[in-house]
Amino acid sequence: MSLLSSLKLVVSRPHPEARPFLLASGVATTLAYLAGARLRCPMLRRAGHAGLGFFGFCLYFFRDPERVTPSRSDVAVAPADGHIVSVEKVAPPKELDMGTTPVWRIATFLSVLDVHVNRIPAAGTVTRIAYHPGLFLNASLDKASEQNERNALSLTLPDGRMLAVVQIAGLVARRIVCSVKEGEKLEAGERFGLIRFGSRTDLYLPPGVEPLVAVGQTMVGGETVMARL
Repeated sequence: MSLLSSLKLVVSRPHPEARPFLLASGVATTLAYLAGARLRCPMLRRAGHAGLGFFGFCLYFFRDPERVTPSRSDVAVAPADGHIVSVEKVAPPKELDMGTTPVWRIATFLSVLDVHVNRIPAAGTVTRIAYHPGLFLNASLDKASEQNERNALSLTLPDGRMLAVVQIAGLVARRIVCSVKEGEKLEAGERFGLIRFGSRTDLYLPPGVEPLVAVGQTMVGGETVMARL
């Protein structure tokens, strides 16, 4: 990867969800520096330094780099950046009414350093979106799939099969954003939401589809192939 490409991953445009954080921290930082200079107060200047640091963190956390999604229609790509913490067969989320037959679930944990924009894993139509309130346990724990606050989305593929993506809040995350609606037709790699700050994203594959990834692998949302459909 070239130096320019690496820089684009770090210095990419921020997601719209960053605006209130950038505005608030920018105003607070400016006021702290101005007041510190006028009053000659070291404490205010230190507050300005802290505000500037938080502004920079928000720019980094909310970065929204462009991704190159595979052109093949017979694969499912990663719905999020991060590393895989679980690959196992379980029943789909109850709130999506997808039956009780176990299917492969691939769980991806996102640390605060990962890109937090979620992407559609395969082309299809959003069949159902179901929000479920819950706890804010460490998202890397297996029980987080059942007990944490989450937002589940089912997607009907062109051939009629279904898969699901679940956005799960974590220990620090306190807001799940889903920007799509039921009935929308989406393409693989399209952005559909974001979770802040630190979270997990589960992908439930259609029955009979085997995962091509393993625990510990690092995912690139919208690019890494997780399964062949």
